[in-house]
Amino acid sequence: MGLTLAPQPADARALAQAVEALQRGALVAMPTETVYGLAADADQPAAVARIFAAKGRPSDHPLIVHVAAPAPGEEAAPDSPLAHYARDIPPFAQRLMQAFWPGPLTVILPRQPGVAQAAAGGQDSIGLRCPSHPVAQALLRACAASGIRGLAAPSANRFGRVSPTTAAHVVDEFQGLLGPEDLVILDGGACAVGIESTIIDCSRGRPVLLRPGMLAPSELERVAGQPLATRDAAAPRASGTLASHYAPRARVRLMSAADIQTALDVLGPDARHIAVYSRAPVTSRSHHVRLARMPAQAGACAHELFAMLRTLDTPDTRLIWVEAPPDDPAWDGVRDRLQRAAA
Repeated sequence: MGLTLAPQPADARALAQAVEALQRGALVAMPTETVYGLAADADQPAAVARIFAAKGRPSDHPLIVHVAAPAPGEEAAPDSPLAHYARDIPPFAQRLMQAFWPGPLTVILPRQPGVAQAAAGGQDSIGLRCPSHPVAQALLRACAASGIRGLAAPSANRFGRVSPTTAAHVVDEFQGLLGPEDLVILDGGACAVGIESTIIDCSRGRPVLLRPGMLAPSELERVAGQPLATRDAAAPRASGTLASHYAPRARVRLMSAADIQTALDVLGPDARHIAVYSRAPVTSRSHHVRLARMPAQAGACAHELFAMLRTLDTPDTRLIWVEAPPDDPAWDGVRDRLQRAAA
């Protein structure tokens, strides 16, 4: 414990080392197109418990299980990872998986009895995802060849904090807490999407949106063939749906651009300990205020959002003022993350 963590280029040797670590119950940080995940064999309860312990995450807060891409038409084959974890896959869920897998979509399905109970947080449902990142897929294929059906993998950060989108972020999270015998970090570069997957509950006969991501709701509804219902009290617990989440150490506040500029004008040259992230140009008379421009497009903002929050969250920063996203469905995923960061 407490040894230096060193990310490894995701070559064949590193993948073999990662599989060996997973087999013996250790953890692997793997890149996905959304964020880096902290992975363990989903069918090893003791290994899954190490995820909860490393993150400081409550054990009843379910994890998403990642599986290799199935061959076309083999999603529900008896020996497939999906059939191993899910006891029922309704037709609308099959259509969603066929359209958006591999990709940033998690589907929640009824869980097979006696399978991955720890990863599911004790619920009778389970969240499954097939990531599109080539390193994640290579790791999942190598795992499947070694008998590991799926990898339970929440974001590779301490619970409730800003998700990691580079291998360096993972090192920052676990330096001094884990050593290389406990955690293998595969470096697959910066994550392309940048925020976590869309989560659709498919366990109760209709699609229910539990967490928005970067997939358009209109496209999800078109593929599912029915409207997306909104989350209700009977919905299963799901990753990243707590009121406060994705939070830096500094306090995040969502504001209009006009309110940000007014506050900066009032504080004038005496403003201290403030960082600003806005689409509109704002100015400050204090050289102590850090100003960063938010991209005008939702996809570009999602890609850099968590990395930007980490950059602005310096020891000297106490407040991060963020311009509220536009009231547009394309921004739903970014808005969700920022609202939870500010809760």
